[in-house]
Amino acid sequence: MTENLKLMFTPEFFSSILLPALIGGICVTICASLLGVTLVLKKYSMIGDGLSHIGYGALSVAAVMNLAPLKVALPVVIIAAFILLRLSENSKLNGDSAIALFSTTALSIGILVSSKAGLTNDVSHYMFGSILAMDKSDVILSVVLSVIVILAFILLYNRIFAVTFDENFARATGVNAGIYNMIFAVLTAVTVVLGMMMMGSLLISSLIVIPTLTAMRVCRSFRGVVLTAGTVSVISFLLGMLIALMFNTAPGASIVIVNVFFFVVFSVIGRFRR
Repeated sequence: MTENLKLMFTPEFFSSILLPALIGGICVTICASLLGVTLVLKKYSMIGDGLSHIGYGALSVAAVMNLAPLKVALPVVIIAAFILLRLSENSKLNGDSAIALFSTTALSIGILVSSKAGLTNDVSHYMFGSILAMDKSDVILSVVLSVIVILAFILLYNRIFAVTFDENFARATGVNAGIYNMIFAVLTAVTVVLGMMMMGSLLISSLIVIPTLTAMRVCRSFRGVVLTAGTVSVISFLLGMLIALMFNTAPGASIVIVNVFFFVVFSVIGRFRR
């Protein structure tokens, strides 16, 4: 553990590997937690899991075709988010059913393609995450995305609140709820693809769901849930990264365990408060 701590603070490791991972990770966790508040309250909590499986399929196909992973995965996942939104609104398939149908199909395609091409090991980091492998372009995209999400919640807070809790009322007051749903779909898709680099497709949905559920244990206002979810998410990420580096554990799994710990603590606090 002492050797790991010394390695963390060496100038080469910190500046070239750890710092980009911290910046990118904080930005992704903020985006996931803020978007997660709306997704959970609108009962779309599993969309992150579904889109991550679709992203894994797209990344696997990109790897087999020797294409840039992000350039392939981003448009595919964004299109999938739009389709899932439309299906859930205008089809007999409800949200969970549509997500399950698309995600399992895409995941199966990704596994078949990568195994047939003998690239299972090459794309395994998309399944389990590899945050220390985030490059400069990933970090820049994460920062831009986080700025957009934060500004959206600051400038459009009242409309986001209305669309989240009562979409029909929002439409009646002149809010174009369809536009906001599409914006959420695009932002969620980009967040999921970036989050896959950090958490992997198996765990990225935890960044969307758990911080919001944790905040809802003690907060009763939308604003309180948003602020608390974002704060808990960032703290969980930093503690999880510290644990992973100190004890040489998987970063994604360590972050999830810390999130679950906070959920248990907040649940106990919420029960005593009631």
